[in-house]
Amino acid sequence: MLAFDTSAAHCAAALLCSGRVMCSHAEPMAKGQAERLLPMIEEMMATQGVALADLTGIAVGTGPGNFTGIRIAVSLARGLALGLGVPAVGVTGFQAVSHTAGMAAGIEGPHWVAIDAPRGQVYAQRFVPLGAPVIRDATCVFDAPVLRMADLTPDQLVRGIADVGAGLLAAPQPRPAPFYLRGADAAPPSDPPPVILP
Repeated sequence: MLAFDTSAAHCAAALLCSGRVMCSHAEPMAKGQAERLLPMIEEMMATQGVALADLTGIAVGTGPGNFTGIRIAVSLARGLALGLGVPAVGVTGFQAVSHTAGMAAGIEGPHWVAIDAPRGQVYAQRFVPLGAPVIRDATCVFDAPVLRMADLTPDQLVRGIADVGAGLLAAPQPRPAPFYLRGADAAPPSDPPPVILP
């Protein structure tokens, strides 16, 4: 199974076989993910002697995060899944951090996952029991341990996406879709369109 993520300032990918991450690769980048992601995946897979046709599933990071970066990864996941005839699943950053950082810290009880957001806020979700994602002020107090995405490297994050994705692929899932908690900062112009004269 292939997993990848471009939801922040990075390109990251991992290859999972028989429930174990065989290899992973991450590159920091603020721009250029659209041009780099597929070549990086092909290079990583070539080092393992694996071709795209060998894949049986795809997991992709769906955010929250960078609006354009999320769309790049989700579009590639859906295109590859369609072209290869394999299932694809979306994994939120909350799920990946809860799995990866929670295991590393030995946390099995209630906890929060916090992802840095613009304007001095954080996106947060409570696990065990699962709560809906919310936007909070960065100075708020949480009632359980907090696992922060900022404490994981892109490589650790994409490995978490691979692990969670492998579990989700065991049952039918909806197609991956971007996971946004707020609307895009950019908006269409409010000026009326020009009049086209005959």
